[in-house]
Amino acid sequence: MQTFANATAGSIVLELADTIIDNRAYLSEIDGKIGDGDHGVNMAKGFGMTAERIRGRDMSLTAALDTLGTVLMTEIGGSMGPLYGVMFIQFSEAIEAVADIDPKAFANMLANGLDGIQSIGAAKVGDKTLLDALVPALAAFNAANAAGLSFADALDALIEAAEKGRDSTKAMVAKIGRASRLGERSVGVLDAGATSCALILRTMALGAKARLTAA
Repeated sequence: MQTFANATAGSIVLELADTIIDNRAYLSEIDGKIGDGDHGVNMAKGFGMTAERIRGRDMSLTAALDTLGTVLMTEIGGSMGPLYGVMFIQFSEAIEAVADIDPKAFANMLANGLDGIQSIGAAKVGDKTLLDALVPALAAFNAANAAGLSFADALDALIEAAEKGRDSTKAMVAKIGRASRLGERSVGVLDAGATSCALILRTMALGAKARLTAA
């Protein structure tokens, strides 16, 4: 079975920070079409602050995710800070006692993050939110594992489903947040949260793949 070591995987969070910072302008551009236009700026601020705190330290994935979640929860503005903050904190808690992360532990981590988001928000799949990327990604990962695919192949399935979920938001009417006031006028634009979530899931999956070893 393929696994990766929790103790040495904290640098995945640095890779997440690089991804969000690199896409800061793009995320804000998308958000500006139907929202406040600050999604990329706020996300880059929080991820950048986290990177400064963990760079150069040999942190576990658990510790790095907890640091990221805490920063997003407490130190950045916007509606997405608390949602992503609780997601990453829940990710961290799910793998706290796991030394070698296998497909089951990775799935539990994602599911725990989803539970956290749903515990503080009313959104559901189809409402044009980050859940439209996260929920299908988790479902695809679980289906790949159930079908006997390797950890690496299941991660590829996760990425593909997350990006299809992101793309599906273009045809949706926003039901949550400021964009919901636009009604049908929100159709034709990607959701910024689903877009950042797909980027996050892709980066985490590629980071995990790069660290896989045979147990």
